[in-house]
Formats: sequence, structure tokens, C-alpha cells
Amino acid sequence: MNPVSIVSGTAVPLPLANVDTDQIIPKQFGKRVERSGFGEFLFFDWATDDEGEPDPSFVLNKPEYRNAVILVTGKNFGSGSSREHAPWALEDWGFQAIIAPSFADIFRSNCAMIGLLAVELSPAEVDRLTLMAEDPESRITIDLENQTVTAEGFEATFDIDPFVKHCLLNGLDHIALSLEHRDEIDSFEAARPSYNPVVA
Repeated sequence: MNPVSIVSGTAVPLPLANVDTDQIIPKQFGKRVERSGFGEFLFFDWATDDEGEPDPSFVLNKPEYRNAVILVTGKNFGSGSSREHAPWALEDWGFQAIIAPSFADIFRSNCAMIGLLAVELSPAEVDRLTLMAEDPESRITIDLENQTVTAEGFEATFDIDPFVKHCLLNGLDHIALSLEHRDEIDSFEAARPSYNPVVA
């Protein structure tokens, strides 16, 4: 995955609490075997009308938000099932970070595994950013190294697990973390008795 350091740009306001993974990416789209291509189905039930056509009133369909990189939303975002497709869809749409008062634990972990930054701020701070995001000309900046979120007249700090921060800053997913120990892995494999099973 790509390293995460600074995320800066337009933010989409979605001031809804308890948005679950089935609302983020409905279950019928979970049959795809690829990890890409989910972005077009993000919030599908909200983003489309009864005929499946884009609803121009939904915030993601507004052209002024098409290049947004940050989603500002409500508490307990990503609750429900543990499907990885939810962060995949958000990332595929173009989001690089999500700001909310709280996240479902598994959803937050799934975000970290693909380099999607989940930032928790206080409800009052999220409310202020939501109001700012209602103006698509506003710019919000998240600095992961310094753990700050800034905008015009706004500054806040956030906590993040040090290991998650290290992985995000260095672009390390689980495979990359394993490959950091390539020499030890090679040594172990070379010393294994030949009668043990091997993976070819």
C-alpha cells in the first residue's frame, strides 16, 4: 500500500451516525472477486433512485465534491458486518481519510490494512468540520506525523495507535511487514529438515 503522511483537500460532509457496512457497500456487490471497482457502488442505496440512476441530491453525486479526499461523518462509522469491501469502496471512490467521533473496531482495522486513514475527533470538533465541509471550497488538512487536523480557523489533535501510525507512514501492510523479516524467514526455511512439508 502507499505511505500516508499528509491528506489535504476537499471534504464530503455526511453527518449520519451508525452508518454500517451494508450502507457503505450493499451486500449484492460483495460477490466480486476483485478488490478494485467498488467505488461506483459506494452508498449505492442512497446515491441512486428507484431506477438505479444517480440521485443528484446525494452529496457524492454533486460535481463540486467529485475530487474530495476526506469524508467527515458521524459516530460509530463502519458498524455491522466485518466486510473488507467497505473500506475498499471508500478508497476506490477516492477517499484517503475519514474523520468521525468513533469507528467500529473491525472497520478501523480494515482501513489501516489498506492505507485508509481513520481519524477520531470529539463530536464538537467533527461538527465544526462538517459545517466547513458544506462549503466545497474549504480545505482540510490531516498531518499524520504530527497527528493534527487543520482548516481555516481550526486545529485539533488526534490519537492513533503507534503501530498503526508506523505502518501507515511507511506503507506497510501485512505482507510488507512479513517481508521485513525475509532474511530470518530464509534462514528458517533453509534449516528445516527435508522431510517436513514445504510450500512450492
